[in-house]
Amino acid sequence: MSQSFWEDENVEEAQAGQQLLHEAAEPRTLALSVDDFSALEERVLRAVELVKRERLARTAAEERATQAEAQMREHAPLLENLQKEVNALRTERDYVRQRVERLLAQLDALEV
Repeated sequence: MSQSFWEDENVEEAQAGQQLLHEAAEPRTLALSVDDFSALEERVLRAVELVKRERLARTAAEERATQAEAQMREHAPLLENLQKEVNALRTERDYVRQRVERLLAQLDALEV
């Protein structure tokens, strides 16, 4: 009896495995109502539109960034020249200040 018990158990396991394979092979249908499907369709359409808008916004932002970089490169020499000019003017101002201070010191010396 023990041999037939094991054989019966093996047959049952094999049948259960075949049943699982058969169920996995059959496509399962998901029951959706028309309203549910319409709502899902609407969500998908909104998601697609959102992605399109975001891609357009990203493209526009990349173009603006490219233009800004080009302007920055274009203005870099001007900025450099202005910095040199400011430094030169500061140096000149210091020189003029020193001359004025010397002249004032000479005037003070004359008044004594």
